[in-house]
Amino acid sequence: MDRRKSQEKASGKLGSKSRPKGKDEPDWAEGLRKLYNSVVDEPLPDSFDELLKKLDDDGAK
Repeated sequence: MDRRKSQEKASGKLGSKSRPKGKDEPDWAEGLRKLYNSVVDEPLPDSFDELLKKLDDDGAK
């Protein structure tokens, strides 16, 4: 499986901007959700991408 596709598939957001705050949701939950989403949205470093390509090539042999 192409790792980029699996990364894109796995990068689903924890919440959306339009998500209403639940009655049982703690105050810090929205901040944690924003932090998680910002990390998920970071691009993959080139060195990681090159390593993953090498691993994919080796696995296909």
